Amino acid sequence: MSNLSKRSTIYFEPAIHQALKMRAASSDVSISELIDEAVRLLMREDQEDLAAISERVNEPEVTYEIFLNELKANGKI
Repeated sequence: MSNLSKRSTIYFEPAIHQALKMRAASSDVSISELIDEAVRLLMREDQEDLAAISERVNEPEVTYEIFLNELKANGKI
């Protein structure tokens, strides 16, 4: 991690903390590095989701009621 990293306090359930400690030890990385990578992965996934939403912005919206009616009409429910 860079010298420009910020500190933060995070609280975990004891079992989660133990799993993180074990994973960090077996991977030869710190818990901080594991958490940093997990957060970065989450943000990348969010970015992908937002991009997918942007690509579909012009698609017509279908309400839940209309969707259910279509399922019924097609014999799915």
